[in-house]
Amino acid sequence: MLKAHMMNKYGEESIYYKDNPNRTITLENCIQKIFTNEKSPIRRNLSKIIELRNTSTHFITEEYEMVYIPLFQACVLNFVEKMQEFHNVDMTEVIPQNFLTLAVSMKALDEATIRAKYPEEIARKIIDTNNELEPMIVENNQSFAIKIEHLHYITKDKSKATSFVHIDKDAEAGVKIIKELKDPNNTHKYTMKTAIKEINRRLQNDGIDFEMNQYIFDLFNKVYGIKENENYCYVHRQYAQPSYAYSMQTIELIFEEIQKDAKNIVENLKKQKK
Repeated sequence: MLKAHMMNKYGEESIYYKDNPNRTITLENCIQKIFTNEKSPIRRNLSKIIELRNTSTHFITEEYEMVYIPLFQACVLNFVEKMQEFHNVDMTEVIPQNFLTLAVSMKALDEATIRAKYPEEIARKIIDTNNELEPMIVENNQSFAIKIEHLHYITKDKSKATSFVHIDKDAEAGVKIIKELKDPNNTHKYTMKTAIKEINRRLQNDGIDFEMNQYIFDLFNKVYGIKENENYCYVHRQYAQPSYAYSMQTIELIFEEIQKDAKNIVENLKKQKK
């Protein structure tokens, strides 16, 4: 896909080595020429996956799925996005949408189990790789890695529940309620600008003729009380002027409402605001 883009943009000769016109350049060369910013999350994502590809075969174990699946899923979505951008090809028309979502193992990576299961050299490689990638996943956006998180909420409305528990602080089979501090950098990591960008990406991928902007985002804010709902918005009050960070739920809310009626959504929001 990258070589096809280079041929379209720079000519067919651009994918061959100048001193060896019978051999095409490597994937690493393509990435350096197309994604020129070394800190670009897409470039970092591909670089880490290439490192895995180049790893000696005897290091590859089933546990690498747990380590790399956030990067693999991001890479699939990046490919879909760049096929649309570079070649005007909608991959969802070529590959069914459900095949673009990877099946994953939900087991946690347990260091003690890995050390008991593998020789020291292999165990150390898995653990070191995981320790290296974890902070990178936190630091970068969704073009580098798609984090998988399970969030549990308690509701008294049984019709909204997907599973049932009883509350008993002493029972082995029950649960107890605890207070947990949550990092808003993880739960509410979108600024207005990045939220708008993500919504527009979803709209484009879905073939919806609509462009989100700051004015429409502000309409949603006012009509749905997004800034007043902690599930949607976290307010940073440590500055003279408060700043706002938005959650994935905000993006899903806005995208789904536009999806229902893209043609009339803005006028409907204006009426509701009044």
